[in-house]
Amino acid sequence: RLDPRNGAASLTIGKAEAVLLKQEQVPGEKLNVGDHIKVYVADVKETERGPKVIISRIHPDLVKRLFESEVPEIYDGTVEIKAVSREAGSRTKIAVLSHNPDVDAVGSCIGARGARVNRIVDELSGEKIDIVEYSDDPKKFIASALSPANVISVESAEDGSHVCRVTVPDSQLSLAIGNKGQNARLAARLTGWKIDIKPESQFSDGETTKED
Repeated sequence: RLDPRNGAASLTIGKAEAVLLKQEQVPGEKLNVGDHIKVYVADVKETERGPKVIISRIHPDLVKRLFESEVPEIYDGTVEIKAVSREAGSRTKIAVLSHNPDVDAVGSCIGARGARVNRIVDELSGEKIDIVEYSDDPKKFIASALSPANVISVESAEDGSHVCRVTVPDSQLSLAIGNKGQNARLAARLTGWKIDIKPESQFSDGETTKED
């Protein structure tokens, strides 16, 4: 059922019923009575009227669970999801790591001709998904996280803080930053680093720039 007053949707889950609040729905997604949708159980709270299930379509772990159900290598532990950053309805970045040198983590998640990731994209109403390779080396991970942009170099702050300066080709600057800063923002969330992106031309005259 859909409540026209507050936009909440009541879902039947087996013999139980749960309410998907408007704020837990993907922005711009239109739900219809009779739709089969997947939701993430974010919490279960005890109330005077019994357990109350908190469900979500915007939680980052929904994407994680969808990959687990779609990718056997994740389900059996060969490939591990190390991090997810999401702006629901628009774009998600997911970092994966293979525990078997013969298994390509990113390729496993994409599937033959993109079949696996496309099923997840369809479930999320067309949300873009970037699958990147995780690395214990922060510089490699940050460069990977800024995909699809190419990165020339990553320099971490000398004081040991999680701040870095990334240099990209001039032609890749807008791609690295993304629409309204989205690509850089999601990459920063994914890695846990503050990322300062600069074009290559800024340093091509041989001078070095020291930031405060």
